[in-house]
Amino acid sequence: MAGKEKDMPIVRITMLSGRDNDTKRLLLRNVTAAVTTTLKVAPDSVRVILDEVPEEHYGVAGLPIREHRSRQAQGAKRS
Repeated sequence: MAGKEKDMPIVRITMLSGRDNDTKRLLLRNVTAAVTTTLKVAPDSVRVILDEVPEEHYGVAGLPIREHRSRQAQGAKRS
């Protein structure tokens, strides 16, 4: 890997959509800080990509996320 490429870390975060811009801005800042501290690179070299996934495109345990959450909540109530 060429010298410049290894000094430009790229972090990709996939998350459910719906968070406000202030929250995403804080996430970008905190991830960048963690990368600069850990890898000892300049903040200007860090790239962070936020991929937001609509709930209808996200599943857990073979179920749409809303249905999975609903079942989890119902199971917690029974306990």
